[in-house]
Amino acid sequence: MESFSLILAIVVVTALAFDFTNGFHDTANAMATTISTGALKPKVAVAMSAVLNLVGAFLSVEVANTISKGLVDETGIRPEVIFAALVGAILWNLLTWLVGLPSSSSHALMGGLIGAAIASAGVGAVHGDVLVTKVLLPAIAAPLVAGIAAMLGARLTYRLGRKADGKAAAKGYRAGQIASAGLVSLAHGTNDAQKTMGIITLALVAGGALAPDSDPPLWVILSAGIAIALGTYLGGWRIIRTMGKGLTDLQPQQGFAAQTSAATVILASSHLGFSLSTTHSVSGAVMGAGLGRKGGVVRWSTATRMFVAWGLTLPAAALVAAIAEWVCGLGDWGTALVAVFLVASSAAIWKISRREVVDHTNVVDDEPEASGVVTQAMAAVTPPPAGVTGEPAAAVASSASEPKAPSATTTV
Repeated sequence: MESFSLILAIVVVTALAFDFTNGFHDTANAMATTISTGALKPKVAVAMSAVLNLVGAFLSVEVANTISKGLVDETGIRPEVIFAALVGAILWNLLTWLVGLPSSSSHALMGGLIGAAIASAGVGAVHGDVLVTKVLLPAIAAPLVAGIAAMLGARLTYRLGRKADGKAAAKGYRAGQIASAGLVSLAHGTNDAQKTMGIITLALVAGGALAPDSDPPLWVILSAGIAIALGTYLGGWRIIRTMGKGLTDLQPQQGFAAQTSAATVILASSHLGFSLSTTHSVSGAVMGAGLGRKGGVVRWSTATRMFVAWGLTLPAAALVAAIAEWVCGLGDWGTALVAVFLVASSAAIWKISRREVVDHTNVVDDEPEASGVVTQAMAAVTPPPAGVTGEPAAAVASSASEPKAPSATTTV
């Protein structure tokens, strides 16, 4: 290593902070359905997911190389640009966690990097072909593929198990669900932990501490794996509640189909080096599995707010990162100001979250979490679901706490 300046150290620490938020933001991807169906206790589920995320971080560096070598021109990027990108990504992660929406940490990072790079070096600093083929197209295809596969898989499991003893079948599917949840956690480590590896590697190259076109050093792989594992262990309980209870009500058969489909899509994308959103994949699979059971429904009011968050992720993170890069460009005092703003904003979001605590003790409660100011604001700009029930969104959300009609649990 040739040099390691103060700004480079700040970038590395901030990148690991983003990785930490990525962990608790995306815990729901692997464990929401497992927890909501009772296959695993909440704390056991997040502990297992944390360990497998750490293991997955060591399995591949293809996605890391997409970030560090492919998305932006690394020769024109300064460490301050990476720092600004991380500020945009972290703040979006924390805001969506606060309102319990499963948005994409990956796209927040991509948006932040794109916005900061354009603000620093112009549009030419972004490789548009890589952005389209390895980020945008997978973002559209992944939830569709995972959703269709999960819907067909759920229908197949019900059909194959219709003559089986109900309790024995449920027990078997719970065991399968635990295994598939572990596979999703492993896949998440191979994909999302690598994004932080890639961003740190890009910063090291930009700061002159690493030669261009280098793979992530071992210490980068290890630190990124540990950071995402620690975040995962804390558990993003607000998003777990939305994914497990807010989108649809899942039975073990559906949970198994959703997780298996999502894990297959994520592992395939990691092998190909696609910077895939695991959140999009798992959310699509959960909705597909919800429609795979006779009488099963998707709560489209919640899904629509989630889609709005997906659409806002890239531009919102890019805008914040671009502003942060402009302030950082004013000098060292500008970088310090951005750092203070990030810490203060993060602390404020955490303090607001304490008004309505969601943790392992109440994450599976049927009573929905009270809507806060931010949730109401997001709901206000969200179009109402067309032709589903005609009920207000609050009534739809509260339906999870009411006894289900016999038709809602009938299997094919």
